[in-house]
Amino acid sequence: MTTTGKAVLTCVDGSIYTDSVCQHAAWASQRLSAPVHLIHVSTPPLSYDGPADYSGSLRVGEMSTLLEKLTEVDEARGKLDHRKGELIVEHARAVLGAAGSPPREVLHRRGSLVETLAEQEAAAQLIVLGKRGEHADFATLHLGANLERVVRAAHVPLLVAARAFSGIEHFAIAYDGGPSSEKALAYIVSSPLLRGLVCHLIMVGQDSAERRGELASVADKLTKHGFEVKTHLQMGRPNEVIAAYCEANAISLLVMGAYGHSRIRTFVIGSTTSAMIRSCHIPVLLFR
Repeated sequence: MTTTGKAVLTCVDGSIYTDSVCQHAAWASQRLSAPVHLIHVSTPPLSYDGPADYSGSLRVGEMSTLLEKLTEVDEARGKLDHRKGELIVEHARAVLGAAGSPPREVLHRRGSLVETLAEQEAAAQLIVLGKRGEHADFATLHLGANLERVVRAAHVPLLVAARAFSGIEHFAIAYDGGPSSEKALAYIVSSPLLRGLVCHLIMVGQDSAERRGELASVADKLTKHGFEVKTHLQMGRPNEVIAAYCEANAISLLVMGAYGHSRIRTFVIGSTTSAMIRSCHIPVLLFR
């Protein structure tokens, strides 16, 4: 399916990741020659419906006054949330503009991010968002709830931004031969996103002639498409092997599958994919 003219959907929420998300999106848009569509979705505040049974504790007049005041509070909170969203969007516009990729379209609404992306995805070739949301607990390395939901729902590649943006020169593929890995490989050789960058091909597992042959075959395919490729095969826990290799070799971006039968591609809390996203200090490009 062609991606010509399709946008880089850039999701911002006012968290500490906002600037990085915008800078990663600008980098991707320029590599892909694609427009940026900026999206901010705020969660609706919980409405006050009142308890079902007051057991006669409040008179009708008192109840009416209380509900009126609560309605006023909800309206005021809604206005403040909307203004907060406007400020987030204004800031994101400025960051994207300074990075050379001002947004072509801006969507600011209240609702569900996952539902919004489902509506917008047909016009997208890439989604960019932060690892954690506005209210994430950094002490526990908690992944943003929106990230988990978006990864499960998205049908286009998802670029998970690191906390800070830096130049991307070396990327690594966590390869295991499964469908997600093959999808990532097909994208890499056909898309301009990573063209011209040094590629590191990592496989986790027991050293064998079969695995060496598989790595060599994939490396040969990448080489024929103009990539400089380095291969690495090592036994161990996938998240530990991959993280250590990325750190030792100054990897700028990790490419991996988000779902599948293997330990690398299973995406549940505590899985290798989640562990990699939580602990990695570099952006992760996910395919499922």
